[in-house]
Amino acid sequence: MKTNNDVCQSPVTYAGDYIKRLIDLLNNLNNQEIEKVIELFIDARERGATIFFLGNGGSAATACHFANDMGVCASPEGKKPFRAISLASNMAYVTCLGNDIGYENIFTGQLRNLMQPGDVVVGISASGNSPNAVNAMDYANLNHATSVAIVGFDGGVMANKAKLVIHVKSDKGEYGPVEDIHMVLDHLISTYLARA
Repeated sequence: MKTNNDVCQSPVTYAGDYIKRLIDLLNNLNNQEIEKVIELFIDARERGATIFFLGNGGSAATACHFANDMGVCASPEGKKPFRAISLASNMAYVTCLGNDIGYENIFTGQLRNLMQPGDVVVGISASGNSPNAVNAMDYANLNHATSVAIVGFDGGVMANKAKLVIHVKSDKGEYGPVEDIHMVLDHLISTYLARA
């Protein structure tokens, strides 16, 4: 996909290049990484553990969407539901923590009140370097939860800290394609779990 400001490129050509790039990135996903996360989620459901999702900006929207899909789509009537919460959903809580103890602590502040040993903390970040998400990985690891990083680019700090990683390996700055694929992963995982 061209990343420069080529004003001569038509919308049709750009669309074709963008879609081709998405296909290339999807084809390079490690399906074993996805399988491990699915198995972790199933185990969490069986144990009654909570799965926390978090992220900033577009990844905050993905975290909210992922929690919705896990709690509704993947938890149909008649099946044991997943306990899923987005730490990006309660803006009053997020802004309180950001104002009082710092934006880098908006997720750890919530985990301190809500997380139990054995829970799962899923950080979503294109760069893998967001300080508040990195801090959440550290908090989960130090307090007997399982940390999961869903990242892009080179994986960043989160890929080195999390116990499980799904890495969309991409060029630095490819936010659109990485965030698109993070949403695909949400739907892939939640629809699989709905049928499992």
